[in-house]
Amino acid sequence: MNEKRIRRLMRLMGLMPTDQKPHKGGSAKGHKIWPYLLKGMRVERPKQVRASDITYLPMRREFLYLVAIMGQFTRKVLT
Repeated sequence: MNEKRIRRLMRLMGLMPTDQKPHKGGSAKGHKIWPYLLKGMRVERPKQVRASDITYLPMRREFLYLVAIMGQFTRKVLT
C-alpha cells in the first residue's frame, strides 16, 4: 500500500490524524538490530512468508491501533 491509498481509505472511514507530520524517530541506544532472516530465500508459494505491521494512530480524544498482515507472495493484505 502506498501513502495515497492510505489517505483515501482514512478519508472514506472518516479518520483524521491529529498530527500531519511524519515521525522521524530513531532507534534507542543499545537497541539490538536483528539480521534479515529471508536473505537469499525464494518465496515461491502463497502463505510461505507473511509480514505484519502495527501502527499507533493518535486521534483527537482517543487512539487507534491499525494492524495489517500481508502475504509476501501475493502482496495482498490478509487482515
